[in-house]
Amino acid sequence: MYWCRDHGYRLVTRLLAVLALPVAGVVAPRGGARHAACQWALAVRFPAEDLTGLTSATKAAFTAARTRALWRDGVLIGLTSGYRDAEEQARLFAADVRRRGSLSYRPRTLPPAESCHVAGTAVDVRPLEGARWLERHGGRYHLYRVYDNEWWHFEYRPEGPPPRSAHPGASLADTGAGR
Repeated sequence: MYWCRDHGYRLVTRLLAVLALPVAGVVAPRGGARHAACQWALAVRFPAEDLTGLTSATKAAFTAARTRALWRDGVLIGLTSGYRDAEEQARLFAADVRRRGSLSYRPRTLPPAESCHVAGTAVDVRPLEGARWLERHGGRYHLYRVYDNEWWHFEYRPEGPPPRSAHPGASLADTGAGR
């Protein structure tokens, strides 16, 4: 059932992008039509997305990657979460600590000073197929999965791939990568 629904979303979104190409060619000439048409179609598919607050380099990398994913492979990549202000990150961190009962185990949330979401260089993506595509091809855009337990979390790292950690808050010594 999920496969049929997801396949339908892919087909309709790609059809919307194809139908938008003539208008995009007028609005975004010089090779930008496919990019514009893709972003418009994905905005229809994922209407709650908010790319504001991402650094310009992160936003450019993310939109370029998902444009290629859609046109080359028919894969949709949506944004679940991008930039978060420090207050929102602090609330998420506090809720995670309360839920787990301790600061010693932080599997999903970092404090604001350590979060790349606050810096505007992290994106949480969906669906799983889009994350898998990004894990395979994201390096070309400097987007890397950085945590074993978060298939959806990618960070813009122009310096290259970081060592992957078991989870947010894990030190390199904890994972063996620092040895």
